[in-house]
Amino acid sequence: MKRVKFSRGVMLLPSLCTTGSMFFGFFSIIRAIGGDYYAAAWSIFCASFFDLIDGRVARMTKTQSDFGKEYDSLVDLASFGLAPAILMYTWSLSSFRPVGWFFSFLFFACVALRLARFNVQIHTVEKNKFQGLPCPPAACLLASLVLFYHKLFGEGMIHSRAAFFLVPLLALLMVSNIRYRSFKEYDVKKANSFYVLIGAAVAVGIIAISPEIVPFAAFSTYAFSGPIASVFDFRKKRSSVKQKTRIPKLSVVDAEKKNEEI
Repeated sequence: MKRVKFSRGVMLLPSLCTTGSMFFGFFSIIRAIGGDYYAAAWSIFCASFFDLIDGRVARMTKTQSDFGKEYDSLVDLASFGLAPAILMYTWSLSSFRPVGWFFSFLFFACVALRLARFNVQIHTVEKNKFQGLPCPPAACLLASLVLFYHKLFGEGMIHSRAAFFLVPLLALLMVSNIRYRSFKEYDVKKANSFYVLIGAAVAVGIIAISPEIVPFAAFSTYAFSGPIASVFDFRKKRSSVKQKTRIPKLSVVDAEKKNEEI
């Protein structure tokens, strides 16, 4: 029997994962237009899962390519830009006309700008930090907002002031220069991989307790961790500059000696 070669199949794995992300992004749009906001929100989470693993699969199989990077970027624009923008508009922002559709477009546009900036600066920015809020967590935060309201108020369209303020805020955070942790220092191939797996299991267990509330709290914490950390860093730098420029006070003895010399 001839041995079957799996090289071509392995090379397709990352693109298949990216296609899975695109499918759930498209499915989210269809469900949002149909009024099934609960399914649309969960579809965005499914899209983020496939987006999370496609790059890791490419690195594990050593099949990274320029095509894969461009394909992933285009899919991210659809799954984490267009899908959550349409979900927010159909679910809540359509009641804030005409500002509502503008905020939805602003979110979509900022995702496109952030992805373009990321592709240009991919070889110059530090790997452990993101410049601006990444679009998958921003999209998941909006999706978790829908699940959170679904838990509290039930199904259907809602006049949410939280969405009215959160959508433009996330849009601006994505194109800002605020630094966010990428968590790329936690690699399953390293010595701490066992603890990473334990942490992942604990996280899944906590989310399972209340899948409509815990993700909203988690993604909100991550989204606002960047501005809070920036404020602390600014205050720390400001205090260090003051200490460097502070003129040392002369003691009484030194002052008398200086007067005698004069």
